[in-house]
Amino acid sequence: MTRIAACDCGKLRVSCEGEPVRVSVCHCLECQKRTGSVFGVSARYPKEKVRAEGPSRQYTRIADSGFKVTFDFCPNCGTTVHWRLDQFPDVTAVAVGAFADRDFPAPKHSVSERRKHEWVAVAGASVQHKD
Repeated sequence: MTRIAACDCGKLRVSCEGEPVRVSVCHCLECQKRTGSVFGVSARYPKEKVRAEGPSRQYTRIADSGFKVTFDFCPNCGTTVHWRLDQFPDVTAVAVGAFADRDFPAPKHSVSERRKHEWVAVAGASVQHKD
């Protein structure tokens, strides 16, 4: 199975082979700011199963874990499509919303729940990293 994720204007695309190894919701303040929503949702794939096409720019920041995270976003529309976590060098994370697939596998992990908005509930996800 191949899934395609794309930015809003379609110029930056990512092809992902197979099923994700992890799907997570993150409630940290940085994910809230990055997405403009109250959380971010990512699907992690083995990096060799991900192929990016099109122009991108990068932004690197330090995560709550203390490790670097490098985001690839479209220089035209600004959509963040995928990123790399120094803490997990063998995976590429892809924004689940960029797949535009309502049948995408549900998140099984919910992280940084200390920052979670009280009205948010993630059905079926285990809580990890309360802080």
